[in-house]
Amino acid sequence: MTNSSTLLENPTNKIGLITCWIITEGMIGTQNQCVGVANALGLNPIIKQIGLRQPWKTFSPWLGFETTSSFSPSLTPPKDSTWPDILITSGRKSVAASRYIKKQSGGKTFTVHIQDPKISATQFDLVAVPFHDKLRGQNVIVTDGAPNKLTKDKLNQAKQDFAPPFESMKSPRVAVLIGGNSRTHKLTNSITHQLINQLSNLDASLMVTTSRRTGEENLKMIQDALTKDQNFIWSGNGQNPYLGMLAWADYIIVTSDSVSMLSDAGTTGKPVYMVNLEGGSPRFNRLYDHLNKIDVTRNFTGNLEAWTYEPLHDAQKVAHAIKENWDKL
Repeated sequence: MTNSSTLLENPTNKIGLITCWIITEGMIGTQNQCVGVANALGLNPIIKQIGLRQPWKTFSPWLGFETTSSFSPSLTPPKDSTWPDILITSGRKSVAASRYIKKQSGGKTFTVHIQDPKISATQFDLVAVPFHDKLRGQNVIVTDGAPNKLTKDKLNQAKQDFAPPFESMKSPRVAVLIGGNSRTHKLTNSITHQLINQLSNLDASLMVTTSRRTGEENLKMIQDALTKDQNFIWSGNGQNPYLGMLAWADYIIVTSDSVSMLSDAGTTGKPVYMVNLEGGSPRFNRLYDHLNKIDVTRNFTGNLEAWTYEPLHDAQKVAHAIKENWDKL
């Protein structure tokens, strides 16, 4: 028995003891989405990160004809096991792995791909895409945002773990999640300056975390300006307080460049304000419009007000779809 085995709750008892693999290209964001789905199923997955050899490296996911020599490292089941019962993949290179394992398992492995695979969804048993991706199909489950690992229990635990320094902070507490420059967005000095002014005028305690993409100049502006005793700016040293900030926050402010941060914030059920960065894309605009429509987010204009909405449960939604589709096998 491998450490990826567990009992999946199923009233028909058709599944029994199952194994789960996660295969990605190694990007932590997409890997966390897969882990969130596996955890929502009650599974402790084996996580594999792969690369592709030529010509699959260049032409995946469209080439096909995968063999043992396609992957680096090679894909083989453990000596005391077989191919996984459930395979969860994400990323362009992992498409080849999904097809290969499906074939090698004789069709027995149930394949789930997270995000648009850029090929027909019919090559998987189930595909999960966020609302802002256009892919639709009979075996496509559409989530509001990106699946994640957040649960009420994890947030409660984070609230205990990060009682110091957040418990003693003046209410309301505002988590400020700042991303930065990406392929589609840019955090300009002007936007940073405006955000600092808006945050400085709030009668609240700030819990601020930044990204490597924030940039040294923007980071210095933030650190120099938000120096009130009641504020906390994570230095990057020690245990990452990200979950603690989400747990202790009364309000959450997020920059618009990160699907994962917006999705994480929306999973808490707390008011989420979005800071628009320069740039964007039609895909991101669909995300903003959708989260605004379901009342998860509002644009940050310098003021705070409370509202309620149904928290996002995207990982659980995908897990439920897997259970439903598995029962049909």
